[in-house]
Amino acid sequence: MNARFGSRLWQRYVWATGGFSIVCSLMVLGFKPLASKMLSRSAGSELAQSSVIVHLFEWTWDDIAQECEAFLGPQGYHAVQISPPQEHIVAAEQGFPWWQRYQPVSYQLVSRSGDRAQLRNMVQRCRTAGVEIYADAVINHMAALDNTIGSAGTKFSRYDYPGLYQSEDFNPCRRPITNYQDAEQVTQCELVSLPDLNTASPHVQSQLADYLVDLVSLGIAGFRIDAAKHIRSDDLAVILQQTRDRTELDPFIYQEVIDPGTEAIKKQSYYALGDVVEFEYGRLVGEAFLNVGNLTLADLQTFEQNAELVPSHQAVVFIDNHDKQRGHGGGGTYLTYHDGQLHTLSMVFMLAYPYGKPRIMSSYAFETSEQGPPTMADGRTRRVYEPDGLGCGDAWICEHRQPAVTAMVAFRAATQAVPEVTDWWSNGRNQIAFGRGERGFIVINREETALVHTFQTQLPAGDYCDIIQSASQSTLCDRVITVNAEGQFRVLVEPMSAIALHQDSQP
Repeated sequence: MNARFGSRLWQRYVWATGGFSIVCSLMVLGFKPLASKMLSRSAGSELAQSSVIVHLFEWTWDDIAQECEAFLGPQGYHAVQISPPQEHIVAAEQGFPWWQRYQPVSYQLVSRSGDRAQLRNMVQRCRTAGVEIYADAVINHMAALDNTIGSAGTKFSRYDYPGLYQSEDFNPCRRPITNYQDAEQVTQCELVSLPDLNTASPHVQSQLADYLVDLVSLGIAGFRIDAAKHIRSDDLAVILQQTRDRTELDPFIYQEVIDPGTEAIKKQSYYALGDVVEFEYGRLVGEAFLNVGNLTLADLQTFEQNAELVPSHQAVVFIDNHDKQRGHGGGGTYLTYHDGQLHTLSMVFMLAYPYGKPRIMSSYAFETSEQGPPTMADGRTRRVYEPDGLGCGDAWICEHRQPAVTAMVAFRAATQAVPEVTDWWSNGRNQIAFGRGERGFIVINREETALVHTFQTQLPAGDYCDIIQSASQSTLCDRVITVNAEGQFRVLVEPMSAIALHQDSQP
C-alpha cells in the first residue's frame, strides 16, 4: 500500500542518517597488482545497458536530470522510477509527509519535484543519457484531506475535484477496507480512507487514460501502477488499452500487487496486463541474509522453485522499497540501508542472480515513518545536488551510488545473455558462489570467517578484475584473479564481503 492518511503513524525503525559504503577486503591467492592498467569500465566510457531500475524516491526533476547525465547513464542504469508527478495535497500541518505525493488533487503536472516544463526537460535529458523514465501512476484513488489546496493551487473537497471528478465518479462503498479476504471490498472500498475511483466508469477510465497519455507525450516510457490490486484487473485492462491505443510508444507496465498468497486478490490476475512487482522476493532474500528461522544463503539455490513467484520474465524485484522501509504492506522481514553490509550484500546477490528486473531503492534518511524528504520551510524539496555539484550526502542516502552496487550493475549487463545459474556452490550455510555460464562468476561470504576455496567456473582462461574490490579504486584494477585452463581459480574472501568477475572486466 502506498498512501497514508492523516497523522497515523506506521513507524518500524529508527534510522541512521549516514549512507553506507561496503568495504570488501579481499586477498586473491597469488593476485597480481595491475595499478597501471584500467578496468574495461574506463572513465567516460559507456556501459552496455542493464535491466536495472533505480527508484530516486522524492528527488526533484532537476536533480534526476543531473543524475542521469553525471552518473546513471555512464554507469549503465536502464531506468529511473520517479515519484508521482501529478498535483497532490500539501499537508503542511503534518510536516509535508512522504504520502502527500500519493493523494492526487488533479492531473496537472505540478508537484514538489517540479513543474511540467522541468519534468519534460528531465525526461529528454535522461533519454539523451540513455536512461528511461518510469512514472509512479496513482490512479486508484484521489486525495482524502478535505477543503484544502493542492500543489498547483487547485481548491478541492473530498469527492469533488473541480473539472475532473464529482461524487458520482467514486465507488459507493465509502468506508475503509477491513477484510482482505473479500475481493469486492479490496477493489471497491477505500484504501486507508482514500476516495476510491469507480474505475469501471467510462468517464473515469477516459480521464485516467488522458493522464497517462499526457505523460507518454512527454517521453515517459513506463508506469508503475500504484495500488493495482485495489483496481479490478478488467477495469485496469481497459484503461491501459485506451492508453496504448492513443500512443505510438507501448509503455512498460509494472503493477503493485502485494500478494502474500493468503488474500483474495491474486497476482496472476494481472499477468495479462504487464509485469508485476514481486514482494515475496525481497522477503525471501532478506530473511535468508538475516538468517531468520533456519534460513541461510544456501537456501537461495532453490527459492525460485520453492516459492510461487511471478515468472521471471514478468517480475520486477527489490530488496527494499519505500513502503517496506517503513514496515507497511504486510508481514515479513526486509533488509534496508540501516542493515549496512547485509543490505549491500543482498543487493549484490539480486544483481547477480538472473531472476526478474532489479529495482534499487535510493532513500533519504528518516526518523519516523511519516517523515517526508528534506524540505525547506515552505515544503519545497531540498536539492540533492548542492552548489558544489557533487550530489548525495547528508540526508540523501543514495544506495545506488555504492561502489559494490554500481559494479554489479555492470555485472548484470555483462551477464544478461546467460539467463540461468551455473556452477552453484555453497558450504551449506552462508557462503555461496555461482556462475552465469562463460560470462561471469560471483562469490558471497556472509559469515564471520574467511573463505578459502578453489571454484569451478565456465569462464575462459585468463586474468579478471574483481569488480567489487576494484570499484572503490576508481578505474584502476589492483586485484586480479587468474582463471586456469580448467576454468578454476583459488581465492580467499574476507568475512562479510564478495567478489565478482565477468568477461568485460578482463584487464
